[in-house]
Amino acid sequence: MAEWQKSDWRGKPRVQMPDYPDQGALNSVEQRLSSYPPLVFAGEARRLKSHLAKVSRGEAFLLQGGDCAESFAEFSADQIRDTFKVMLQMAMVLTFAAKVPVVKVGRMAGQFAKPRSAGTETIGGVELPSYRGDIINGFDFTADARVPDPARMLQAYTQAAATLNLLRAFSTGGFADVHRVHAWTLGFTGAPEAEKYRAMSEKIADALDFMTAAGVTSEANHELSQVEYYTSHEALLLEYEEALTRVDSTSGKWLAGSGHMIWIGDRTRQPDGAHVEYCRGVLNPIGLKCGPSMTSGHLKTLIEKLNPKNEAGRLTLIARFGAGQVGDHLPRLIRAVQEEGANVVWSCDPMHGNTIKSSSGYKTRPFDSVMREVREFFDVHSAEGTIPGGVHFEMTGKDVTECTGGVRAVTDEDLSDRYHTACDPRLNASQSLELAFLVAEELSKRRTMLARAEAV
Repeated sequence: MAEWQKSDWRGKPRVQMPDYPDQGALNSVEQRLSSYPPLVFAGEARRLKSHLAKVSRGEAFLLQGGDCAESFAEFSADQIRDTFKVMLQMAMVLTFAAKVPVVKVGRMAGQFAKPRSAGTETIGGVELPSYRGDIINGFDFTADARVPDPARMLQAYTQAAATLNLLRAFSTGGFADVHRVHAWTLGFTGAPEAEKYRAMSEKIADALDFMTAAGVTSEANHELSQVEYYTSHEALLLEYEEALTRVDSTSGKWLAGSGHMIWIGDRTRQPDGAHVEYCRGVLNPIGLKCGPSMTSGHLKTLIEKLNPKNEAGRLTLIARFGAGQVGDHLPRLIRAVQEEGANVVWSCDPMHGNTIKSSSGYKTRPFDSVMREVREFFDVHSAEGTIPGGVHFEMTGKDVTECTGGVRAVTDEDLSDRYHTACDPRLNASQSLELAFLVAEELSKRRTMLARAEAV
């Protein structure tokens, strides 16, 4: 069998990808990108895989979150800082509850392309190609904006590089100090409507005070002032992915240099398709979205293609069914994995199956539905005796009004106030942190149940 090459996907059926009208311009952009430095390095991807291997064994927990689609127009240092800040707050709460490390993976520095349910959209009787993310075409509803432009890949690369640069600075420069992070969280739990989360917040404060008294300080222990933070995105635009694919000089294997972790979407997981063909050949950790149409046989085929050596930490299965449907689909997929003896991480994406159109006409996601799906995910794993390894959210550090509900009680009427997303509705900072406290309660319950089982 011939050795895998990074361009092999070009001989496979492709879906959810643009047809560029100017082939010469596309070739030129791909050539330029191929000469640019990779955005991430093989050692980082291998380290993430080792962390995810711990997640698969229940020795760590995965928190993956960030924008539905990164925007050229909204790109700023404040935007990156605010999302990173909320991710750190969520991770602290989850770490305290789970009593294991939290692996932090942002949907950042590469999440520019989006699959769409239809190739065109119609407004006011005018039909135009769908917006597919800033790396492909423009959001403005004009014929010119909607033409796929390969030069956008160069802008996406520049923005991703700048984002990664700032994230690395935040991760190691003291911004992520554990005491600073908890001080931010106290601001949330100090609000009257968040009183029910105050007890856990106070317990975290007590633990930090004890550590300080015992001499475990940020000055003496750099681990308290630094974090490991990884990036991820859906590997949708394969011309971009191929151009940034490099050979790892240490192992001789191929690396997707666009991000530490990449995933295959629910619409692009055809076993003989281009996206599976590309992802199977790179050494990075791979995510696989599993929606209601995923069959047991389909999943077994994909596991064999994407992780033939059954490496722990290589494959994360991201369940996305919708509230009320988890029990209909997840158990059979868990059993398919068990039948294969496959090492996987199970993660819950409670966002994509819970999108509705509000009475005010906005696409939204009810907070209660999001949390219900998370609870169902934990309940199924408890019943099956398997490990609920992580959660995967579309969220932002900004004070947007895109998802309804939460302690700040965003209503349908509020959606128009700060509805900024170009694609899917995101949890705002308050909703994200509240969700972390609620997930923490599920993790605490699971830890108590396991302790009781071991004592019997």
